[in-house]
Amino acid sequence: MINLLPPQYKEELKQEEHWKIILILGIVILAFLVCFCLILFSIKIHISGEITAQKIFIEMKEKEYKMSETSNLEKEVLLLNQSFFELTSFYKEQIGLTKILEKIAQILPSKSYLTGFNFNLSRVSLSGFSPTREILVTFKENLEKQEIFTEIYFPSSNWVNPVDIDFSATLLITNK
Repeated sequence: MINLLPPQYKEELKQEEHWKIILILGIVILAFLVCFCLILFSIKIHISGEITAQKIFIEMKEKEYKMSETSNLEKEVLLLNQSFFELTSFYKEQIGLTKILEKIAQILPSKSYLTGFNFNLSRVSLSGFSPTREILVTFKENLEKQEIFTEIYFPSSNWVNPVDIDFSATLLITNK
C-alpha cells in the first residue's frame, strides 16, 4: 500500500492513534481501578460480617462459660451444704460428755464420790466410794430413773461390804 498523504497529515494520524491508545489504556486502567476498588469494598464488607459473627460467637461462649461456672459453683455449694447437713446430723447424734457428767454429778449422793470415770462411745465405766450400802442403792436407783442410761450394771462385789464400799458400775448410754 502506498501512502500518499502529506507528512503533516501522517503526523496528525499518528498523534490521533497515540491518543486513542492512551485513551483506551486510560479507560482500561480506570476500569481496572474501579473493579479493584469494588473488590476491596466487597472484601471489607465480607470481613466486617465475619468479625461481627465472631463477636456474637464469642459473646455466646462467654455466656455459656459464665453459666457453666455458675452451675459449677451451685454444685459446689450444694455439695458443701450436704456435707454441712451430714456433719450437723452426725453431731446431733453424738452423746455429749458434759451432759453425762452433769447427770452423774446431779444424782451422786452427797457423801459419795467418784474415783474413776471411763467413757467409750456409748459405754461409761464408773468407780468410786460410798460410805454405806444404802447410799449406793440410792445412787443405783437414781441412775435407773435417768432415761439416758440403760443396762446399768453393778457387780455383786459392790454389795458385800455394808460400809466403806469401793464400787464400780457400767452404764450404757442412749441418744435421748
